[in-house]
Amino acid sequence: MPVDLRPSQALRLMQEVNLSLVRDSEQDLSARQLTILLTVYLEPPPHTVRGLAAKLKVTKPAITRALDTLGSMRLLSRKRDEADKRNVIISRTVEGSLYLEQLGDLVAEKAKTLPR
Repeated sequence: MPVDLRPSQALRLMQEVNLSLVRDSEQDLSARQLTILLTVYLEPPPHTVRGLAAKLKVTKPAITRALDTLGSMRLLSRKRDEADKRNVIISRTVEGSLYLEQLGDLVAEKAKTLPR
């Protein structure tokens, strides 16, 4: 079901969600890290460093740095592709699923409080 927001409401929602993440999370994610995380969870696998770099139009080292952080937080994992050792496969984790479930709940909660 489409949601009809005015630009000011959309920006307010972004502000409220990000404010909550900064205040309440142990470690808040950068826009790049969050985009990678959402891409891996919302789009069908497989996901590779090369594929994410192409999709986001950033370098492979930029993806690798983001994955280092996301991996240390256990939100994603990665391993070498046995079929093609040049590829690194990015996988979902239980912790990442829980993080995004809570994020989805937060966005829905904040959307309900938007002034109409």
